[in-house]
Amino acid sequence: MAKNYEIDNIDLKILNILMEDAKIPYTEVAKKVFVSGGTVHVRMKKMEEMGVVRGTTLKMDYSRLGYDVTCFMGIYLEKSSMYDKAVAQLRNIPEIVKVHYTTGNYNIFLKIHCKDTQHLKDVLHDKIQKVEGIERTETFISLEEGLNRHLIF
Repeated sequence: MAKNYEIDNIDLKILNILMEDAKIPYTEVAKKVFVSGGTVHVRMKKMEEMGVVRGTTLKMDYSRLGYDVTCFMGIYLEKSSMYDKAVAQLRNIPEIVKVHYTTGNYNIFLKIHCKDTQHLKDVLHDKIQKVEGIERTETFISLEEGLNRHLIF
């Protein structure tokens, strides 16, 4: 589609509405933004083609599914050049939901969901610490999530 397409205020309004509730019909979005449903559809298609929008996701409350421990883990690699190889292996661990290549003390920072602390111990000992290139880890258990949102435009 149009390579020169630029995001404007209408696009940002559409995104803000859909980030709040991705299930809202385009016709309802259109009413709130004062455009047609077709306009919302065409703009969303363009933003998908541009890579601005990459599908939709559900907001999950993992504790209601029995995953009561959320933690973050800083990983020190033997060499930062081992990042790609380590991430390829970390992707195979289902409890890991986010992986970031970071500056600062850690080479990699993870977000993990586990059923309980024993499950976390098993994931750490039996999976993460067996990943080639990981020198050591530091784990931070989240006691409460105070904010989880998208950027507001």
